[in-house]
Amino acid sequence: MEIYLIIIIAWLHFISDFVFQTDYIATNKSTNTNCLLIHSGLYSVPFFILGLEYAVINGLLHFVVDFFTSRLTTYFYMKDNRRMFFLTIGCDQAIHMTCLMLTAGYIRLMF
Repeated sequence: MEIYLIIIIAWLHFISDFVFQTDYIATNKSTNTNCLLIHSGLYSVPFFILGLEYAVINGLLHFVVDFFTSRLTTYFYMKDNRRMFFLTIGCDQAIHMTCLMLTAGYIRLMF
C-alpha cells in the first residue's frame, strides 16, 4: 500500500474519531446507542473520498469496535483505573487502524 495512502487514512481517522466527536457524544456513546450511531455515521463521512464501500464498511466496523471499547473505557473511568482506561483507548485505536488498513488492502484502494 502506498505510504501516502496510509498517511491520509491515519489523518482521516484522527479527524473522524476526534475532531467530529462532540463532548456529548463522547460521554454518552457508551450508554446511548443513538449517540454511538451518530458518532459512527459522522466517522464515516471523511472516508467517502476513498469510496462509498470503504466509508460504509469502516463506519460499521467503527460502530462494532466502539460498542465494546466505549463501555470498557467508561467502566475503567468509573473505577478510577487510569491504566486500564488508557490501555483500552490505545487498543481501540490500534483496532481501528487495523480495520482501516485491512479494508484498504481488501478493497485495493488506489490513490
